[in-house]
Amino acid sequence: MRIDKYLKVSRLIKRRTVANEACDGERISVNGRQVKASYQVKLGDVIEIAYGQRTLKVEVTEITETATKDSAAAMYREIV
Repeated sequence: MRIDKYLKVSRLIKRRTVANEACDGERISVNGRQVKASYQVKLGDVIEIAYGQRTLKVEVTEITETATKDSAAAMYREIV
């Protein structure tokens, strides 16, 4: 699954266009390197999202095409 779609389905970012712009703006990195929106997410990838002053770091635990509001949180594990 593409990273822009993964971010939207897992509800880490609300809309896919916003996720796409975040990738273009180099605010998304996977395993320590900047990625484009077309990057294919794999289980175990560590995604870092820069939200202004704050950075969110998560590990991919599940990849599904669709997710309900409750099951979306099970798609990743937050790393402190």
